[in-house]
Amino acid sequence: MTHEEIDLNSPDKRKTYWIVLILNALLAAGFLSSGVIADSNALLANGLDNTSDAAVYALSLLALTRSRAWKRGAAKVSGTMLLFFAGLVVIDAARRFLSGSDPIGWTMIAMAIIAAAINLLSLYLLKRLYHKDVNLRAAITFSFNDFVANGGIIIAGVLIYLTGNNWPDLVVGAAVAGIAAYGGIEILKDAHMDKHEEEGTTHMRGD
Repeated sequence: MTHEEIDLNSPDKRKTYWIVLILNALLAAGFLSSGVIADSNALLANGLDNTSDAAVYALSLLALTRSRAWKRGAAKVSGTMLLFFAGLVVIDAARRFLSGSDPIGWTMIAMAIIAAAINLLSLYLLKRLYHKDVNLRAAITFSFNDFVANGGIIIAGVLIYLTGNNWPDLVVGAAVAGIAAYGGIEILKDAHMDKHEEEGTTHMRGD
């Protein structure tokens, strides 16, 4: 199927969003459960992130047939949720730094490899859609950020296995929070610029 054959509000787009929503919900469950089992801040961080992503995809499905302003509102919720979850991850990393933790490296590596494959599939499905609106751009940001974070978890798992220390897990968890926060800020900026584009106005510093 060519790009031109896929319209924003077509059944193809709705089907893609449903698939990516389900994949992210499954990933969230996998990350959260494995994070508890492996005592890993990085896995829990990705679990919270994927929970946020799944909620946002559900919101995006509602936005498909709505106005451009409604879609911007959905994107703003997306960005705000990412910033909120990033804060929770940093708090949990600080708690583990103070109280200690014993993450299991091999569990982290296995979960990250599975997640990387799923995130690549999500990216492929989302990038096939043509005429990307602000919500779809946010969805692509989510999947790309998640894929980058998966690589960090694999590296952390290897370092934990080699050193027996928990700091790689905490560093990656904090990095995931940073990536999520950056993505959230970019999504909020995109929504702001989309408003100017629709109104035919120019962005001014401080507006």
